[in-house]
Amino acid sequence: MNTPFEKISVPARPVLSVRKTTSVENLPAELGRAYQAVMLYLQELNEQPVGEPFAIYYNMDMQALDVEMGFPVRAGLPGRGEVQANLLPAGEIVTSVHQGPYPSMAPTYEAMTAWMQENHYQPSGVVGEFYLNDPEEVKPEEVLTRIEFYLL
Repeated sequence: MNTPFEKISVPARPVLSVRKTTSVENLPAELGRAYQAVMLYLQELNEQPVGEPFAIYYNMDMQALDVEMGFPVRAGLPGRGEVQANLLPAGEIVTSVHQGPYPSMAPTYEAMTAWMQENHYQPSGVVGEFYLNDPEEVKPEEVLTRIEFYLL
């Protein structure tokens, strides 16, 4: 089950993140490493994330995904080493919340793409996933992922 698709404006969002190029097969391990690196750095700063972990995909090349992984944070936190301070860009997005295990998300992506075409919205090629709960703490059918397609 998914929430209805909607087009909204989002402000720039400060984040601490790690950006890598990886294959889809290595993505789970890279996500784990990136989230751990950001959380350890936040602990050193005596800070907490202000939102859910995310992955921003700058392409959809399954052998060489350009992906930024991290957490929203309060403005002004510095980066260090591979953990970089960044801003997720302000802009128009189409968003929906997918309910179900991660491998079941393809139909949601396809439906969102069709909805954007029907409504004459042009995706930029950048897509975000925000992981609203932990798949180790809920049943697979209860996993929630907010998908954000950035628009041109």
